[in-house]
Amino acid sequence: MTPNNEMLVEAAHHEDFRQLLNGTDLNIPDSTGLVWMARFTRQCLPERVTGVDTVTALCASLMEETPVFLLGANPGIAEAAAAALLRKNPHMKVVGCFAGSPQEEDAPAIVNMIRAAAPHLLLVAFGAPAQDLWIAKHLKELPSVRVAIGVGGTFDFLAGKVKRAPEFMRSIGLEWLWRLIREPRRIGRIWRAVVVFPLLVLIHGKHAPKR
Repeated sequence: MTPNNEMLVEAAHHEDFRQLLNGTDLNIPDSTGLVWMARFTRQCLPERVTGVDTVTALCASLMEETPVFLLGANPGIAEAAAAALLRKNPHMKVVGCFAGSPQEEDAPAIVNMIRAAAPHLLLVAFGAPAQDLWIAKHLKELPSVRVAIGVGGTFDFLAGKVKRAPEFMRSIGLEWLWRLIREPRRIGRIWRAVVVFPLLVLIHGKHAPKR
């Protein structure tokens, strides 16, 4: 999983999601806020690693002919993201792209589609927590998949639908401000990430294990 501030706020009142977050094979901190709050509670998170950077680096390092499936985002976005990845990594083997949905009534058809494509890497962009809960529920039905990652808005960035913040804003932890200026409708999500999350850490941080 690629947790960020907002996902931890969700986990604070969503027991199933919290258990999933605590039980994954690998969690990569996808927000500067997690790094800052880890320092505040004397825990160790060396740096932020975004979902889009993770996917980009992972696809660049794949062995030739490793099959990859892109699931989620709006119609056409997964295909555009795959095309962008292929331009940089001609060795990639994309075996499927599908928008789909995390709705349970759609799951059987999606599972059958992925099983037929037999990917080793599955990237799911339904948004958190839906994408992560979907993976946890259906991964056992996908025997070919060796790694599955919930990637949030990564496909939108790769496809060029959403522009990333300038490097200097990312480096000082103000990417959230860039997103808010460009997408004011995100105000609720930004509030949870930059106000509610730090408050929860202040309230509960004293109970965090010291490392």
